[in-house]
Amino acid sequence: MTAFLPYPWLLATRFLREGLLQTLFIVAGVALGVSVIVFMSALLTGLQASIFKTLLDFQAQIVITPPDPTPRILRHSEPIELATVVQARSQRPRSLDQWQKVRDITQEMPGVLVVAPVADGAAFILRGDSNTGVSLRGMEPSSYLRLIALDEKIIAGNAQVGSTDVVIGSKLAKDLGVWTGDKLTLQAASGGLSVLFVSGIFDFGNQSQNTGSVYVALRTAQNLLAMPGAVTSLQIKVAEPFEAQTLAELIQAQPGIDVESWTTSNAEFFKALSGQSMSFFVIRLFVGLTAALGIASVLVVSVVQKSKEIGILRATGTSRSQILGVFLLQGALLGLLGSVLGSGLGWLFLVLWRGYARNEDGVPFFVLEAGPMLYLYVALGATLVGTLSALFPAQRAARLDPAVAIRG
Repeated sequence: MTAFLPYPWLLATRFLREGLLQTLFIVAGVALGVSVIVFMSALLTGLQASIFKTLLDFQAQIVITPPDPTPRILRHSEPIELATVVQARSQRPRSLDQWQKVRDITQEMPGVLVVAPVADGAAFILRGDSNTGVSLRGMEPSSYLRLIALDEKIIAGNAQVGSTDVVIGSKLAKDLGVWTGDKLTLQAASGGLSVLFVSGIFDFGNQSQNTGSVYVALRTAQNLLAMPGAVTSLQIKVAEPFEAQTLAELIQAQPGIDVESWTTSNAEFFKALSGQSMSFFVIRLFVGLTAALGIASVLVVSVVQKSKEIGILRATGTSRSQILGVFLLQGALLGLLGSVLGSGLGWLFLVLWRGYARNEDGVPFFVLEAGPMLYLYVALGATLVGTLSALFPAQRAARLDPAVAIRG
C-alpha cells in the first residue's frame, strides 16, 4: 500500500498545477469562506462572553424569596356556594422566614460559592426641597461584594458601607448635587428615617440604575424598613452558572421558600441567544455548501478535460482506487490550502477589529479572541468539506472506461 502512495499525490498536484487559474480561484473562494467563519466565530464568542459577564457580574444566579401569601376562605357549616373576591395585599417588604437557617443549609450545598442576605424596599431621599424615590438595598459588604462586582463600578469613594454610609449612583449624585462625604436623609415608606453619609458613587452605565438605586448596610436597611433582623431575599452565586437551574431545584426542597434561577428570569434573553446561534449555524452551513460546490464544479470540469489522460492511466495499469485517490486528494488539498490562507485572513480581520472597534475612551467593545483550537477545527472542517465535495467527481473518474475515454 505504501509503495504507491506517492503516485496519487504526484498526479493530484500535477492536475492542480495544470489548471492553475482554476485552482487559485477555488482556493481564494475557500479562503474567503474560512476567514468569514473564523472572524464570525470569534465575534459571536466574544459578544456572548461579554453579555454573560455583564449579566453574571451584576446579577445573582439564584434568588431565594418568601413564598407568595395564599388567601384562605373561611369555613361555613351550611352547604352553600360562595363567590369570593380576593384583594391583593398592599405592597410592602416581605421577610424570609428563618433566613439564617436557610442560608446555612444552602451554603453547604456543593457548587454554591456565596449566599448574601439582602433587604430590599422603597425609600425617599430628602435633601432641601427635593424628594426623590429610590430602590433601597441593604447588604453585608463581606458577602454581597463577592456576589456582585459593585467595586468595579465605583468612581468615587468605596462600597464598604458602614451603619452610617450610603452608596449612590452617579446620575443621582449629580441631580442632588452631592459627592462623597455629603449627608443625605433617607426615609422608607414605612416611616423609618436615617441621616447617612455618601461613602461611594457608582456608575453602572445604566441611567435607571444610576438614578434609582442606593446601597446601605444590612442593619441600616432593616431599621429603615421596620424589619429588625429580617431580610427580603438570599442571593446566591454558583460555581457553574449554567447549572443554576438544577441547583435551584435542589434548594427548592427546603420548605417555605421560592427559588428562581437567572436562566429562568432571563428566559427571553436565552431565546434571543438561541436565535443568534442558529443564524450563525445557517451562515456557516451556506458558506460550507458554497465552498463545496465550488470545489466539486472545478473537479467535475477537470474530469471532463482529463478524460483521455485518465483513460490512458487506466490502460497502463492505474487502478480505480488510485484514480479515486487522485481526485479525493485534490479536494482535500484545495480545502487545506484554502483553510490555511483563510485562517491568516481571519486573523488579520481580528487584528483590524481590535484596532478600530473601540469606545470613545479607547476601551474595546468586548474581548475578541480566537484560540488555536478554532483554527484547527476550521482547518479540519475545510479539509473534510473539500474531500467530500470531491467524492462525486472522483467516483466519476474512477468509473471511466479506458477504451471509451481514449476513443472519445
